[in-house]
Amino acid sequence: MTDEVKRLKEIVDGSESIVFFGGAGVSTESGIPDFRSVDGLYSQQWDYPPETILSHTFFMHKTEEFYRFYRAKMNALDAKPNPAHIKLAELEEQGKLTAVVTQNIDGLHQEAGSKRVYELHGSIRRNNCTKCGKFYGAEYIFGGEGVPKCECGGIIKPDVVLYEEGLDDATVSGAISAISSCDTLIIGGTSLNVYPAAGLIRYFRGNSLVIINKSPTQYDSSADLLICQNIGEVFSQI
Repeated sequence: MTDEVKRLKEIVDGSESIVFFGGAGVSTESGIPDFRSVDGLYSQQWDYPPETILSHTFFMHKTEEFYRFYRAKMNALDAKPNPAHIKLAELEEQGKLTAVVTQNIDGLHQEAGSKRVYELHGSIRRNNCTKCGKFYGAEYIFGGEGVPKCECGGIIKPDVVLYEEGLDDATVSGAISAISSCDTLIIGGTSLNVYPAAGLIRYFRGNSLVIINKSPTQYDSSADLLICQNIGEVFSQI
């Protein structure tokens, strides 16, 4: 155990209300590709840039092509929680962790057992008819072909925040409330470059800001503890 991990353990042991703010790096250790890494989704070639395909306009006007990409690149149903997901769920059960705020859409925090999770960018595990609102699970979407339709005839849309769409107000409010009232904020697996999600960090007023990320972030100079290691490896030791 490194000195930095020992210090993290001391911070966790001494905290009464921890919030974890996570990004793609939390999921990569479960085998889910990072969006913006050199080998990530955004570096791959399609007929359109991923940012275009994953936009509201593209979904509305080229729905079949959207779903062809979505099924090929966004299916994380076979992924399993890694030590970071599992440890966070344990900390919540112990009464240490008050919330998880995540930019990920894979639902692995809930699968690991976390109860209070604010999914800023939605989840692939929730899908609704755009006409009648009926709910459909992810298996229905990823197991089919073409444009998924509801029994009422409406097109089904994943509950993920696409480009050109705003974040859910209730989710953002809950995340802000959790971050502003915690004594320790642990940021992990995120470059903090994606807004408005990354802007929520400014609401933290607690005692200890911890950043666990393999690459630098804009908040490194503000951190009380900076750990440049894989997040799963770190959480498996505390």
